[in-house]
Amino acid sequence: MSEATTGPNGGDDDEIVTVNFKVTQSFLDEIDSTWQGRGFNSRSEFIRYTLRDATEFPTFDRDELIALLQAEEDIREGRTMSADEARKQFGTESDE
Repeated sequence: MSEATTGPNGGDDDEIVTVNFKVTQSFLDEIDSTWQGRGFNSRSEFIRYTLRDATEFPTFDRDELIALLQAEEDIREGRTMSADEARKQFGTESDE
């Protein structure tokens, strides 16, 4: 599936080393079903891809995660407004 490389910045000229880590059997089963379901060629390819993605494109810092959780709570508690209300409140009326 992926064309993931193993070297820094996508290059293949760096030495490949083996890294060992421990996980529970149930987590390993989840990893295996995930990589197979997403079309990766191997568990190693999937783990390299996932780690590289997390390193190169970190998605959330703590403040962003807190804001996301607060927004989710606001939605559950009904503390929301329509798009029209938001446009009026924040002065982003469009001339459609």
